[in-house]
Amino acid sequence: MDLGGKTIWITGASSGIGAGLATGFARAGARLVLSGRREAALAEVAGRCQGDSILLPFEATDLDALPSIVDRAQAMTGGIDILVNNAGISQRSLALDTDFDVYRRVMEVDFFAPLRLTQLVLPAMVKRRSGALVNIASVAGKVGSPLRTGYCAAKHALVGWSDALRAEIDQYSVSVFVVTPGFVATGIADNALTGDGSVKGHDASDPVNEGISADDAATIIIDAMIADRPEIPVGRDGAPEMQLLDFKRQNPEQLFAMMAGMAPKVPRA
Repeated sequence: MDLGGKTIWITGASSGIGAGLATGFARAGARLVLSGRREAALAEVAGRCQGDSILLPFEATDLDALPSIVDRAQAMTGGIDILVNNAGISQRSLALDTDFDVYRRVMEVDFFAPLRLTQLVLPAMVKRRSGALVNIASVAGKVGSPLRTGYCAAKHALVGWSDALRAEIDQYSVSVFVVTPGFVATGIADNALTGDGSVKGHDASDPVNEGISADDAATIIIDAMIADRPEIPVGRDGAPEMQLLDFKRQNPEQLFAMMAGMAPKVPRA
């Protein structure tokens, strides 16, 4: 895949992997549409990018507003070549302590928002017989991990939907890339929701904070896209969380026992 001259729309572009992808795509000669909730942060990312960048801030879960937002994006650019569904939120709470509204929020941000945006952008790609979708999932979209039941559910849904969608739209020459990051040092752990919906805040012991940089993650993703690899694991070579991707296929029973051993032990009446 050649990225030069392509128009690439990135959600969640104000920080983390989204910001890393913005600068990486810009270096590859792409035109950018940068979206997120914080316009000032988007402007700061745009300032680090070479070439053209359009800012289009919006709330990803405002599904009723998405049709008009997509119309604006299409009108400003003449067409979206690549859509990167990157906006997301994580969770850190035991299932027994998690409010239903937290599950709903995580599913809306991590699954329904990218699904709906894709529904609106995809028809033009199909009509042109060209385009690509890049869905940022997670190792948690392949492996069930304690304290992340909602996050794992949403990312498993995103992976399954993406794989099925790829099978359907291959005939129209539209690609689907699924990205499964392990530990990447972004703000996702600090911004994770707790059981009552509050933000967890910084925890220096969270292993996500020891992951690779967002820029390194972006480089892995972009190199894999150029090589047309549909599934893109992202993490430090040999890292334990990356080994889980193969471990589930090789020995699921041992994996399930290991995950159970990692779960916090909480006495309950």
